[in-house]
Amino acid sequence: GSSATVIRTSKEGYSIMQEKNKFWGGFAKLVSLNVVLTLMAVLLVLPFTWMVLASLKVLDEIGYDSWLPEVCQWHNYRDVFTMKGIFFGRWYWNTVFTSCWITFLQVFTSSLAAFSFSRLRWKGRDQVFFLYLATMMLPGLVMMIPNYQNMILLGLVDSYTGLILPAAFSAFGTFLMRQFMMNIPKSLDEAAEIDGATKWQLYWDVVLPLARPALVTLTIFTFIGSYNNLFWPLVLMKTPDKYTLPIGMLAFQSSQGQQTNLLMAAVAMSVIPMIIIFVLMQKQLVKGIMLGGVKG
Repeated sequence: GSSATVIRTSKEGYSIMQEKNKFWGGFAKLVSLNVVLTLMAVLLVLPFTWMVLASLKVLDEIGYDSWLPEVCQWHNYRDVFTMKGIFFGRWYWNTVFTSCWITFLQVFTSSLAAFSFSRLRWKGRDQVFFLYLATMMLPGLVMMIPNYQNMILLGLVDSYTGLILPAAFSAFGTFLMRQFMMNIPKSLDEAAEIDGATKWQLYWDVVLPLARPALVTLTIFTFIGSYNNLFWPLVLMKTPDKYTLPIGMLAFQSSQGQQTNLLMAAVAMSVIPMIIIFVLMQKQLVKGIMLGGVKG
């Protein structure tokens, strides 16, 4: 009896020790993970912090070892709008305007194409889809010359329409939306059709609301991509007041010398729309990325 009690006690003690080791092991992993993520976050934030602090300095202070300005020059942000030869307000509007239109058209056309490739059955559907995906293998710079020739033929050089139209369609967006729509049960289509829904009603009222995470993901990717696009606007636009921000930023290095402090102020203001969009849509973005590639 006494030996059985000793064995039972030793087993209980061993179990308690195992639980403690498991707890402290998990706690150590959690702390290590948080430390690593914190260091990564600090490294990512440092360039942005330097940019904001540099935007508050006079030009002569940019090369100093100290990150902090001696006196905060808040008027740098006002000077960006009043510099001679700099149309920052106009460039800001041009970028937001074209990016919004590109985002709207690309999300709309991609979701329509994805609906056709995922929910409708027609001859050669899969072959056309794979051919569509094959266009993703072509670098954007390769397509720039034929796109520019098309804009010349259509008379759309140096116009907002010429800037928007080639970017209104996306193989990547179609792929992303199709992968997400493939996960939506087909039984919903059958139920809607029994109730007399047309194909458009099926797309607009049934599938599209359920594909909201993918729509938000594609919206963010498209807006940021078009907002930061440099090469196509640089090739197409000829008139300075029609430039977008990525092109306009080059003027801070040429119009009145190297105005690094004013350039940093302009960049700090230019990232505001992207930050707002990401903060408002980050939950749907993560969900869309997680679910978008689950099923092929």
